[in-house]
Amino acid sequence: MSQKHELAGKVALVTGGSRGIGRAVALELGNLGAAVMLTYHTSTKLAEKVVGAIEAQGGQASSVQMSLSSRSSIQNAVAKTTEAFGSPTILVNNAAIAQEKPFLDITDEDWDEVLACNLKGAFGACQEVMPAMLTAGFGRIINITSIGGQWGGFNQVHYAASKAGLISLTRSLAKIYSHQGVTCNAVAPGLVETEMTARELDSDHGKEKVSNIPMGRIGTVNEVADVVAFLASEKASYVTGQTINVNGGMLFG
Repeated sequence: MSQKHELAGKVALVTGGSRGIGRAVALELGNLGAAVMLTYHTSTKLAEKVVGAIEAQGGQASSVQMSLSSRSSIQNAVAKTTEAFGSPTILVNNAAIAQEKPFLDITDEDWDEVLACNLKGAFGACQEVMPAMLTAGFGRIINITSIGGQWGGFNQVHYAASKAGLISLTRSLAKIYSHQGVTCNAVAPGLVETEMTARELDSDHGKEKVSNIPMGRIGTVNEVADVVAFLASEKASYVTGQTINVNGGMLFG
């Protein structure tokens, strides 16, 4: 099978697929032949543009509004995916929110909101797609975590905690379901040029981070998407429970 059709017959659900890393992932999976359902929270027009771009390159795609803090919204997204293309065989948990705030200023509401989206939402999505993956005997779950979940946060303690939890969720699902054909891996980007990181990169702390990256630059969304595409493919059939670092050498491990 040519690389262009490497994921033909697969159905991918990509959360937060209207911009940033999610957009790049949706485009790459679509380019490789997967039918792609991408979710968005508020960016309807951006999501439609991504769908159009996938269709323009000969792929199948659609979009659906979803709130990761709502189980019924997640269920609706999975149902819409199944209705349009069939049950998802690839899940990319990419949607997340971040907040720059000193630790002592983080409120209970801030903590709950970040954890609800970044960790509880991913848990819910995994739970909703798992039965069909087990029935099919094939599944690829790829969780987009962060270097912050590995070395902690400075002004993003709640974000870092949510991403650390996502790494543990990844390992747990890999232990439980890998022998049934469903692998679960995480991708941990370092500093990548997206709207979410723009504010951090513009700060003195962020600029210092960039200057200390061994590669000497920040990453691109396409570099992250390439790793996700590998993990979604048959080439990664014996890779599970791993956290793949895409960070330019910011953290070794």
